[in-house]
Amino acid sequence: MPGAIETRHVGVRIERTADAVYHYARSPEHLPDWAAGLAGGAVEEVDGSWIVESPMGRVGIAFADDNAFGVLDHVVTLPDGVAVMNPLRVLADGASCDVVFTVRHRPGVSSPDFERDVSAIAADLATLKQLLETDPHG
Repeated sequence: MPGAIETRHVGVRIERTADAVYHYARSPEHLPDWAAGLAGGAVEEVDGSWIVESPMGRVGIAFADDNAFGVLDHVVTLPDGVAVMNPLRVLADGASCDVVFTVRHRPGVSSPDFERDVSAIAADLATLKQLLETDPHG
């Protein structure tokens, strides 16, 4: 189909409740602990927005409003002002959950860069899993 955008779903199963995973991952101050592809440094709130030093430079992050459905969609505003929507879901399954990030191949991003993005997100989700399954306070 002409103009179709490649989409990849990257997921991980975490042996913690969806509620625990959702609330941990939704807290911007935790991003440097697990989301190295996004938050390479401290997170700060500036005029009601979350700003982080990332591998891409200084970016803004805005999460979807707090909700009971595990929706962690977030918009990342890149240093050049481009806003990128990132769908992220925490899907409950009893005492465990699945976390699924939808990666879209944006126009102007090379295939190797897209593959690097997918790999970085997979690594970030693996870190989230490791943190939450080994730290009872995470």
